[in-house]
Amino acid sequence: MKRLIYFLVLSVSLPLLAQPVEELKFNEEEHDFGVIKEVDGPAEFTFEFTNVSQEPVTITNVRASCGCTTPAWTREPVMPGKTGFIKAVYNPLNRPGPFHKTLTVSTTGKMATIVLRIKGQVEPKPRTVEDDFPTVIGALRVKYRGFNMGRVYTNAPTTKEFPVYNQGDKPLTFRNEVKAPPYITVNFSPVTLPPFKQGKIIITYDAKRRNDLGFMSDNIVFYTDEAGGQAQKAFSVYADINEYFPPMRAEEAARAPKLTLSEVVHDFGKVKQGAAVSTEFMIKNTGKSPLNIRKTHSSCGCTVAELAKETLQPGEEVVLKVTFNTSGRRGTQQKSITIYSNDPLKPVQRVTVKASVQGAD
Repeated sequence: MKRLIYFLVLSVSLPLLAQPVEELKFNEEEHDFGVIKEVDGPAEFTFEFTNVSQEPVTITNVRASCGCTTPAWTREPVMPGKTGFIKAVYNPLNRPGPFHKTLTVSTTGKMATIVLRIKGQVEPKPRTVEDDFPTVIGALRVKYRGFNMGRVYTNAPTTKEFPVYNQGDKPLTFRNEVKAPPYITVNFSPVTLPPFKQGKIIITYDAKRRNDLGFMSDNIVFYTDEAGGQAQKAFSVYADINEYFPPMRAEEAARAPKLTLSEVVHDFGKVKQGAAVSTEFMIKNTGKSPLNIRKTHSSCGCTVAELAKETLQPGEEVVLKVTFNTSGRRGTQQKSITIYSNDPLKPVQRVTVKASVQGAD
């Protein structure tokens, strides 16, 4: 019986002994800012605590969970019975919506690490014309100096609209004069844009007529009725051209060509600056129809791809030789070769070469 009582007392006492000793008692360990406005700037809250232990305690560090939260705290030792603080400053700039952040507190005491929390909701600042159209060209405001068409396909022209804004106090008329490649068409709506109003520039890109694959950059110029040198507006047009393959039934896909790579990454390791190093990737047609490699494109002029042939019969393979010239380069390098083919399921594939380029001296 005595053994049983001893066991029961011990089983109750051990968890109590294992409890961490509370040395710093905070008035609160979580603060809800509620709704704060982005335009009002940083929001602050001070967590106050009391040293309830019998020894001085020093806060050695307070680590915020993100750079948007800047902590400050009592630096000197906090004596028994005395108080200290930890201040959290949250910067809502460009951070609309809800937030949950932590402050991890380390001390010289015996207690476990303390985690303080802040949360709230940031009300975004009202957007201005300057926010939406930061680029100014004469009286015309636009978002960027280029029009990005994104991914376009060869089966049909792609049309995309780009908003613009007339910041002038007079109507702005787009003249019927556009300099653009034959596969790019430019239209305006409205042709005469009232002052302090928004319109749009409409770009149509004919990828089939462009007759190429991959990322493309072109230049266009159009004119307004503004006086002097303000009339000319020069822009870039970007597009990622992809070959279009119509949907296939399962039996059609089984008969299609298929491009298979022996490997997709090769690491040259350490290479002396100025050296040209080469490796080989094997390309094999594991499909049931002839495979045609439409194009290879390097991410850098320092990397060259060579193919002995571009059409592979079923079961046939070819070497893709990739040479990386390290001249003028140093440190960790990573270059890629993009392969475009008539493989309808994976028409765009990529191989990568890496190297750690060491100084020549």
